[in-house]
Amino acid sequence: MFYSDELIEEIRTKNDIVDVISGYVKLQKKGSTYFGLCPFHNERSPSFSVTPQKEMYYCFGCGAGGNVFTFLMEYENFTFPEALKTLAERANIPLPEEGYSKEAREQADLKTKLLEIHKEAGLYFYHQLRSERGKTAWNYLMKRGLMEDTIKRFGLGYSNKTSDDLYQYLKRKGYADALLKESGLVTIEEKGTYDKFWNRVMFPIMDIHSHVIGFGGRVMGEGEPKYLNSPETKLFDKSRNLYGMNYARVSKRPNFIICEGYMDVIALHQAGFSNAVASLGTAFTSGQASLIKRYTKEVLLTYDSDGAGQKAALRAIPILKEAGLSAKVVNLKPYKDPDEFIKNLGEEEFQKRMDSAQNSFLYEVSVKQMSYHMEDPEQKTEFFNEIAKMLLEFTEELERNNYIEAICREYQISYESLRSLVNKYGYQMEMPRRAEINRIKERKETGKREKEDGIKKSQRLLLTWLAEDIQLFDKLKKIISPKDFTEEFYHTVAEMLFEQYEKEKTVTPARIISRFDTEEKQREAANLFNTSLREEMTQKEKEKALNETIKRIKTNWCEYAGRQVTDLNELMEITQIKRSLQDLHISLD
Repeated sequence: MFYSDELIEEIRTKNDIVDVISGYVKLQKKGSTYFGLCPFHNERSPSFSVTPQKEMYYCFGCGAGGNVFTFLMEYENFTFPEALKTLAERANIPLPEEGYSKEAREQADLKTKLLEIHKEAGLYFYHQLRSERGKTAWNYLMKRGLMEDTIKRFGLGYSNKTSDDLYQYLKRKGYADALLKESGLVTIEEKGTYDKFWNRVMFPIMDIHSHVIGFGGRVMGEGEPKYLNSPETKLFDKSRNLYGMNYARVSKRPNFIICEGYMDVIALHQAGFSNAVASLGTAFTSGQASLIKRYTKEVLLTYDSDGAGQKAALRAIPILKEAGLSAKVVNLKPYKDPDEFIKNLGEEEFQKRMDSAQNSFLYEVSVKQMSYHMEDPEQKTEFFNEIAKMLLEFTEELERNNYIEAICREYQISYESLRSLVNKYGYQMEMPRRAEINRIKERKETGKREKEDGIKKSQRLLLTWLAEDIQLFDKLKKIISPKDFTEEFYHTVAEMLFEQYEKEKTVTPARIISRFDTEEKQREAANLFNTSLREEMTQKEKEKALNETIKRIKTNWCEYAGRQVTDLNELMEITQIKRSLQDLHISLD
C-alpha cells in the first residue's frame, strides 16, 4: 500500500515519540534525552534512549532504533500500514481509501470480511446459548460457577447440534462459500457442507484489540475431542495469540498468570485476577512469550498439578527464560487447576499461593528430585551431580552462588560440597566449550571490526555530526557532498540528509528513517544517526576531530574515484583535490 510522504510525515509529527514510547517503557529524563530499560532485550541498566530533538529512539545495548513507526512495528509486531493506522487514529488523522494498492486493498478487505464473519458467528453463538437449544450448555456454565456478567464479558456461546447450523445462518447473511471456507468456521467439500463446531460451548478467541479471530469449543456430552480450536487462518495464528490477552494487557497487576485452559482463565478473571491468560490448545511458544514480554517481565505458571501439567511447565520455563521473562510456579495442590482451587479455597488463599510461588529453577530441581530415592546414598549422590550440572546454566558467579545456597538449604547439603561439584563439572564440561565459543565470538567480532574500517566509521560519524549540528552544512557545502560517501547505504542517507537541508534548512532524522521500507534498513539508519560523539571534547578537540574525519572521507573518495575514471583530465583534477586536503582546515567558530 502507498501513502504520500506528506501524509506519513503529518502522522509522524503529530505523535510525539516520547509520549508514544512512554506508554510502553518507563522513561527518565537525563539532560535532553530520555532513558529506560530496553523493551527489545533483557537488561538491568537503562541503555534505551529517546531523543525528542531527533524524534528517534536508539538502544546502545542491542542496536534497536528508529522513529515512532519503527517502534510500534518492533514492539507490537505491526506491519508499517498497521503502525501508520494506529498512529493516525491516535492523532485523529483520517487515512484515504486510495492509499491502498490493489493487492493490499484486497488483503485488507479479506481480513475485514473475515473479522465480520467471526463477529457474526460470535453473536450467533451468544444468542444460541440463551435459547432453548442452548439450555444444556447454559446449565453447564452455571454448574461451573460462572456469573452471567462473566459469560457476557467473555462472549460465551453455544453451537447447535445441527451440523450446518452456522453455515446456513451465515449464508442468509449473504456471505459466499469461498469466504466462509476461508474463515475456517465451515468445511465445504464435494460430499457436503458442515460446521467446524457443533454441540459445543463456544469460547470466542480475541486478539489484543478484542476482535474475534477464532473460537474454542467444549463438547457437550460424549464426543472427541473434548476441546476443539479454530484452524489456522489469515486471522488466527495460535502460536502468537493467548486467550484472555485482550483483558490481561490492561490489567493493573504486575505480572501475568499462565493457565492451561479457557475455564481457568475465566474463573481467575471472575475472581479478580484479570492478568490470567492461556495458550490455545498447543504447547507454549516463543511467539506467545514475546507477546507477554510487551506487557510484563514476570510470569506465574498455574498449569495443572498432574504429570501433564508438570511437563507443560518444564517446557514453558526455558522458553520464558529465553525471552527474558522471570518465571515462577504456583503450587495448586491438593487441587488440579486454578478453577478448582478457587472454588474450594477462595481468592485470598490463591493470592497467598501466588505470593509464595516457587522460583522456576528451584521448581525444575524439585521435579528432578522426584526421580531419585533420596534415602539411597548412591541415588542421592547422582541427584546432586545432576543438579551441579544444571547450575552451570548461570554464567554470573553471584547468581550461581545464590542458587547453590538455596539448594543447600532445601536439600541439606553443605555449600562447599555442592560448589565443589559445580566447579568440577564447570572445568570438565562447560569451561572448554565456553572458551571455544568465546574464541569463535572473538574471531567474528575481530573480523567485523576489521571490516568496518576507519573510513566507514568516519562516514558514520559525519552523518551523525551533520544531523546534530546543521550549521556544518554551510561550512562544508563546498567540500563535502553525498558523492563522498562511498558506502552505498551511507550514500543514500547522505543524499536524503543533504536534500532535506537544502529544501528546509533543517534536518529531522526520523523523517529519513520513514523513507526506508524495511525494519532492517530503518534500524541501520537509526544506528547511523547515533554514532558515538565524545561530549567531553573541548572545542579545539572537536575541530581537530572534524578536520581529520573530513580528510579521511575526502581522501577515500579521491582514491575511489581515481580507480573509476579513464579520462586524464578528470584524474588530474582528482589528484589536485587530494593535494589540497593537506591545507584543509575547517573552523567551528
